[in-house]
Amino acid sequence: QVDVAAMVQLFGYVDVTDTGFIVAVLSIAFNPLFWNVVARWEHKTQALSKVFGSSHAACYCLGAAILVLNGVRSQCFTEAMKSQPKLEGWDCHWTYYSGLAISAVGTLFVVSSFLALGFTGTFLGDYFGILMEEKVTSFPFSVLDNPMYWGSTAIYLGWSLMHASPAGLLLTAVVAISYTIAVLYEG
Repeated sequence: QVDVAAMVQLFGYVDVTDTGFIVAVLSIAFNPLFWNVVARWEHKTQALSKVFGSSHAACYCLGAAILVLNGVRSQCFTEAMKSQPKLEGWDCHWTYYSGLAISAVGTLFVVSSFLALGFTGTFLGDYFGILMEEKVTSFPFSVLDNPMYWGSTAIYLGWSLMHASPAGLLLTAVVAISYTIAVLYEG
């Protein structure tokens, strides 16, 4: 049995009607929807490859768009956290350094995933017909499935702890839910 009293108290600090918070939720939900819809559309039509003259150029352009959208998402996330109250009991060195450690582990998973997959492997090259020679099974894929998604989630969790932000924790849950849905859709 779960005691939800602590959770209710924690999220009592969050104004979910705040415009910045709503924008952050929408940007979090939009990103995986965008790249999955565009990639599947490309796979069916090769429209982007035709427009850009090659599948590689199209994949690199989609990758650049995803990177820009991720920057926008991170900025929206940060602004939503800053506009909401901190949890004073968490605004201490222990929580800050715990968050920093969690973010470091998340960064390790994201960066090592990128290095293992390369740019086109990371940014949906398979939908453009750019296939890897074999499935990547080395670290971090040997440790967990979808390490880039869960590494990114860990970065947001750590960032939220570093800022003692209940709003950040709730937004991190939105990130995790969005990635869970993306994994189900992609599978």
